[in-house]
Amino acid sequence: MSEDTTSNRKATLLSRPVEHVDITSFDARPIIDAMDKMSFSSRDLARAAEIYNRMLSDSECTVILSLAGSTSAGGCMDAYAKMVELGMVDAVVATGASIVDMDFFEGMGFKHYQARELEADEALRDLYIDRIYDTYIDEEDLQRVDHTIGDIADGLGAGAMSSRAFIREMGRWLVENGKKENSLVRLAYERDVPIFCPAFSDSSAGFGLVRHQVDRIKAGEAYVSIDSVADFRELTEIKVAAGATGLLMVGGGVPKNFVQDTVVCAEILGYDDVEMHKYAVQITVADVRDGACSSSTLKEACSWGKVSTALEQMVFAEATTVLPLIASDAYHRGAWKARKPKRWARLFK
Repeated sequence: MSEDTTSNRKATLLSRPVEHVDITSFDARPIIDAMDKMSFSSRDLARAAEIYNRMLSDSECTVILSLAGSTSAGGCMDAYAKMVELGMVDAVVATGASIVDMDFFEGMGFKHYQARELEADEALRDLYIDRIYDTYIDEEDLQRVDHTIGDIADGLGAGAMSSRAFIREMGRWLVENGKKENSLVRLAYERDVPIFCPAFSDSSAGFGLVRHQVDRIKAGEAYVSIDSVADFRELTEIKVAAGATGLLMVGGGVPKNFVQDTVVCAEILGYDDVEMHKYAVQITVADVRDGACSSSTLKEACSWGKVSTALEQMVFAEATTVLPLIASDAYHRGAWKARKPKRWARLFK
């Protein structure tokens, strides 16, 4: 295949950008109200929406959004950003991919694309196109993210830092250089909403930081490293200071366990009066029968002392189909309007 033919084929495959859902453009309240009168997953979804609204109505409650999987690339990116912008979320715990490969990636001006034509994966590799199910990413753009992360690290003082501290520097970079004002990373920086990625290197951040460390080692200089223990300590400090907390968890994985474990960690540190997470909603397609942590139910989490069972709801559904409904319902019911910003990032200044 000639260079021109390859270039044209790549341009054809990367011609339909994913358009992220706008939760303010439609009112989900009628469908949520109707689902409340139904059964099965519909009623579960309605109760999940009710619990999220109760989190927002509780002035003492800190709302923590937990993200795993690829819903940001799949069309929910602007929904999460809007929730941070409007104070519907007070802290975020996510996979590195959600924050770096997806949100920061688009913050730099790049796009995710609909895979309307499913090319053979060997051919995609030759074209430098990465695939997430039916979504395409330009690998060359992603490598620009890798190098930018390395550049950000190069500009910092050497030593260990939490992912929260590094992601804050990413937000600062987007304010100065970004191409998208409603980036989650940028808005979180501007509103003092901390973002934690306990497995930060499992993303484009990892490639950039490895490059940074190798270059520094060759030069005989100290380098930046990410301290996941500091992440755990800092998020536990937020839990201790916050008191009442509510979890809105999309998927499972490390973020889910990480945020739930703050209660146990606080207890280990001697805070016997720290309450379990008061509210919890999890949206997942994971099967509970294999005993894996990502599929463990919220009731199971209660046995570990993590989540109260009074106000919890599992929703077994693919998140891009239901998260926009929960967020739109909450947006239009308007409980967020009376909330005061928690600004938990200021706890670490």
